[in-house]
Amino acid sequence: MKGIIYVTLLLLLPAVSLAQRITFSEPQKEDNRDINFDIIGKMNNNIIVFKNARWKYAVSVYDAVDMALKEKVELDFIPDKAFNVDFITFPDNFYFIYQYQRKGVVYCMGAKMDFNGHLVGEPIQLDTTHVGVMGDNKIYSTINSDDKKQIMIFKIQKRNEKFNFVTLLLNSRLQLLHKSRLEIDYDDRNDVYSDFLLDNNGNFIFSKSVRLGSRSNLSALYLFTKAPLQDSFSVKKINLNELFIDEIKIKIDNINNRYLLNSFYYTERRGNIDGLFCVVWDVKGDSTYASRFTKLDDSIRVFAKSKGSTKLALNDFFIRNILLKKDGSYLIAAEDYSSQTSGSNMGWNRWDYLYGSPFLSPYNYYYYSPSLGGYYRPYSRFNNAQSTRYYYDNILLLDITQTGNIKWNKIINKEQYSDDNDNYLSFSTFITESEIHFLYNIIEKRDKLLTDNTLSANGTVKRNPTIKSIDRGYEFMPKLSRQVGARQIIIPCTFRNQICFAKIDY
Repeated sequence: MKGIIYVTLLLLLPAVSLAQRITFSEPQKEDNRDINFDIIGKMNNNIIVFKNARWKYAVSVYDAVDMALKEKVELDFIPDKAFNVDFITFPDNFYFIYQYQRKGVVYCMGAKMDFNGHLVGEPIQLDTTHVGVMGDNKIYSTINSDDKKQIMIFKIQKRNEKFNFVTLLLNSRLQLLHKSRLEIDYDDRNDVYSDFLLDNNGNFIFSKSVRLGSRSNLSALYLFTKAPLQDSFSVKKINLNELFIDEIKIKIDNINNRYLLNSFYYTERRGNIDGLFCVVWDVKGDSTYASRFTKLDDSIRVFAKSKGSTKLALNDFFIRNILLKKDGSYLIAAEDYSSQTSGSNMGWNRWDYLYGSPFLSPYNYYYYSPSLGGYYRPYSRFNNAQSTRYYYDNILLLDITQTGNIKWNKIINKEQYSDDNDNYLSFSTFITESEIHFLYNIIEKRDKLLTDNTLSANGTVKRNPTIKSIDRGYEFMPKLSRQVGARQIIIPCTFRNQICFAKIDY
């Protein structure tokens, strides 16, 4: 079923009201809730969505006006049981980067696709690695710069207590610019790595945090960078003033040529979260421009946590987004997250999973970390005897100056929970000219209602009317959405247990 809902929202503009227009795609019989999908983006008035089910791969091409399905293109060139399928988008085409294994060799391939989802030319081989029949084959990752002019394929293999890196720096045509082989020391019990990033100049960036003992906070921090044509890492230790930090989230500010490192911090080895740690790294000077430990006092804690001790109020908050401003300041959005598994004391726990689990390596733990948030969980993964309840509660907003100081803070109150499935929980951000929209579901009388809170430039938060999607049988998954235009966002949803997609125009 395809339909359009109109909802009038009074925005923070003088005497102006704008209509919100929602258009749904028609659910397809084969798109049940057990498929995997990813919204690739909008190209030449097409909305393109990648889907795979039972090792079969396809792209669905929707009309960007009415969300009618124009074509479903089977991706026969991707072998069965491929893995790590990534994509990089451009205005009128995109690339698939994918890997597969034949016998003991892993192949990393690149395929160019046009705006109709059709293959352009033939896939090209980017790299190969011999791993043996029983070796770890999920070794390649793909990252790109904000301007899409720099693309990097890198692989990490763990041998003899070392991380062995191979980096392939490519241009926007997937042509090799430089290949490097590097290694760094690696302690699987004490080292925790951040996301791996690429700036517009082709610099490869990540951080490594270290703890002194088992089940302890992180007590040392190092920033790793590699220039485009260099074959070694530059390593700089960042002073923590004998305090302890949580997981590091890095954001590249290409406009001001800075790296922003952010984390919650602790004053005790296994204490409660005390405040926010911010480092502004000057790329040109290759040095710290600003470093701040800011205590979050009780005035924030009282509103951050809806119940419980104020001393424990921030312990379940995780940094979700870092939103940049042109002047070098930025906004941090953190969310209160926890989980509980029935019949045990299991659930998400900062100590056991983020810092103490022997089952998750520092390289791949972000797949499990609640700070990631944005991947779909097919329903078939939950067919087990134990049940897990997920809790996603308040959003903490912190406005950070160019020197790492907190200018103001706000709380967006929400309370969400669900058993064995968190696809409909959490939130997404949608940026217009003068506002940031926070979209999430609330439950009223067992109905899931999509609500929209707007944050203005001066820190004013406004809750807009909800969208009663349940009236039409649609349920939104906002955390999996993708902004595809200045005032347009695509949100996955379900209708009668089938996956479909909603286009919202502001």
